[in-house]
Amino acid sequence: MAKQLHKRFSPEEVKTLFQKYLYEGIELIYILETLRVKKSRFFKLLKEYVRDPNNFSLQYKRKSATRRISADVERNIIKELKEEKRLIEDKDISTTSYNYSYVKDRIYEDYKQKVSLPTIINRAKKEGFYKPKKRKKRAHDREVHSNYIGELIQHDSSHHKFSPYADKKWYLITSLDDYSRLLLYAKLMERETSWHHIVALQDVFLVRGFPFSYYVDSHSIFRFVQGRDSLWRKHHLLTDDVETQWGKVLHDCKVEPKYALSPQAKGKIERPYRWLQDRIVRTCARERIETVEGAGKVLKYELDRYNNHQVHSTTKEIPILRFERAIKEKRSLFREFEIPSPYTSVKDIFCLRIKRKIDAYHKISINNLKLKVHKAPLREEIELRIVPDEKAGLAEVRIWYKDILTDVYQVKNSDLNIVHF
Repeated sequence: MAKQLHKRFSPEEVKTLFQKYLYEGIELIYILETLRVKKSRFFKLLKEYVRDPNNFSLQYKRKSATRRISADVERNIIKELKEEKRLIEDKDISTTSYNYSYVKDRIYEDYKQKVSLPTIINRAKKEGFYKPKKRKKRAHDREVHSNYIGELIQHDSSHHKFSPYADKKWYLITSLDDYSRLLLYAKLMERETSWHHIVALQDVFLVRGFPFSYYVDSHSIFRFVQGRDSLWRKHHLLTDDVETQWGKVLHDCKVEPKYALSPQAKGKIERPYRWLQDRIVRTCARERIETVEGAGKVLKYELDRYNNHQVHSTTKEIPILRFERAIKEKRSLFREFEIPSPYTSVKDIFCLRIKRKIDAYHKISINNLKLKVHKAPLREEIELRIVPDEKAGLAEVRIWYKDILTDVYQVKNSDLNIVHF
């Protein structure tokens, strides 16, 4: 291996060759062969020699390890760090640590200035905007538990005070594909009901198809547990003997539910809503957002960042790219969405269900509301499949007798007491 130029020639020898090239007309090709350097390197050295012949040197000038940032960028870093400190010290805001990645993103979005994360952390330590992280006793399980998209959908909800300026807590409902870490669904709600989780299923199934399984905790919306669910409790019924409204949708769609047996087991599964929660809280506090609609816009923005732009810390890929690559490689357990027979509409699948018996007047009763039933015998059991529209305040009631759709009614949600679903 050839030695470096400064080890093969002294500065005086190289100066002599420069003088021969400049004043004696020696051809460049001979000098390049002598020095064994390329033209770009030769002319760079020649430029340095012409600029200052007395201080010419062959030693490499190493670049400084730290690059100075402009005073404007420096001010904005300190400004954002002060805002972070204000949030941490405010007892009404549920932030207890600095989020330097969030600061980096705010500087780029608000001031169009790019600054590296290490630079922000260094300034934070230097200026006193730093809190050491507490060591966790047990390492967090960040492994991917599946081999295909659609193999396991993690579904969860978080009840949290997302804005210090809101008068109550909101619910964040999320559905995540375990393999790609793509968030398939995320929405903030003022209250949590079975219907809201059914709407989440509908959004995922209609867009992506039927997955293989859903992974949830043992919340009463997802699972009947004997001894806990006193509303349905009968001593001869055991856990899972009663299907929940949410579970009935999975059953119709042939999607397998899987349940975490303990909070610790659920904790092993990564919950991206923690990442979303932290950013939503910070933005809502900074922008003084008071309504769930305003917070929903923040969620939409962060969801786009998470799915389409950010490299995931576990997979080392952007979630949407990993998801799309799995589709190309046929690594998918999603099945194409089809309305199961004998049903005729998605409203027959993504709905609330109750059963009633037809009385002697060909009617059924629900919360003192009487509905006429056609095409079904007296005293027979029918099933009402109910699709509420919360904005309109109405619900579509579809009455089924075995494989026959007998009647369709539009009824006020208040008359059905939809709030209990």
